[in-house]
Formats: sequence, C-alpha cells, structure tokens
Amino acid sequence: GVRSRSRSDRRLALITWLGILCAVDSTASSRAALEHAADLARRFDARLALVHVWRGARAAGPGLAVAPPALTLGEEAELGRKLDDWKREAERLAGREVPAVLTSGAPAEEVARLAAERHVDLVVVGTHGRTGVRHALLGSVAEGIVRQAPCAVLVARARAESD
Repeated sequence: GVRSRSRSDRRLALITWLGILCAVDSTASSRAALEHAADLARRFDARLALVHVWRGARAAGPGLAVAPPALTLGEEAELGRKLDDWKREAERLAGREVPAVLTSGAPAEEVARLAAERHVDLVVVGTHGRTGVRHALLGSVAEGIVRQAPCAVLVARARAESD
C-alpha cells in the first residue's frame, strides 16, 4: 500500500542543493567529504566544484603571523597534479564534469569566499576530529568554514580503520 510521509520527511524533501563546493586536501577525511559531495551532487543533479587551498600565512601568536615560503614551480605543479587526481575521482563518482580550483590563503576564508562567489548551497569539508590542545594550537579549518560560509556546511569524518 501507499505509506504517507511523516511531517519531518516532507520537510526534508524540500531541501535542494543546486551547487556544492567540496574542499579537499591529501587526507582521508577529504576522501570522505568527496564521497559525500559527489553522492549529493548525483542525487540532487547539482553542480559540484572542488577547491584546494594552499595555506598562506599562519598565526604564530597574538598579532603575529608567519608566512610560509612561496611555492616553487615544482611544488605548484605537484599540487596541480594532486588536484587533477581529486578532480578525476570526483568526476567518476559524480558522473559529470567537475571544475577544480587551486588557490592560496587562509583555508576557511578562501572556501567561504568561493562559496559566496559561486553561489553554492552547500560546502562539504572533511575533519580530523582533533580535540583539546591539538585543536587549540592547530585550529580547525572545518570549524572556521562552518562559522564563515554563507550556506550550509556538511562536515565529514573518515571512517575508522575498524569500520
């Protein structure tokens, strides 16, 4: 027979994502984020784009920043190759063309800027799940994106080895 949907099911059915931005780096949590982003893009027939942000200046203390050395041409080419690998995987999973952007700066700010520029409805990002001192010292890119993004953010964690 026909089952009626619950009130919450009807509300969820109204959520539609037309544009999805997935932030990637070289971690397992980025792989999880990419899998979620590609699946959602396929389900909602949404545009999917990737971004990798090469981290610019880092905070070294109150009012202090340490700039990393500039990328060499070889390093930039290597980052481009890695992003191309992510792009090919995203296209395989999503079943469509996926543009990819390599940029530099503060990752959370750059992802939020691109999300606004591209008018995306959802940002998908991985997290390492750090807590305590490591979280305080290293900060959390995912947390920064959640705070700064102009849209919804899905935070994905990599599966544990035992899963």
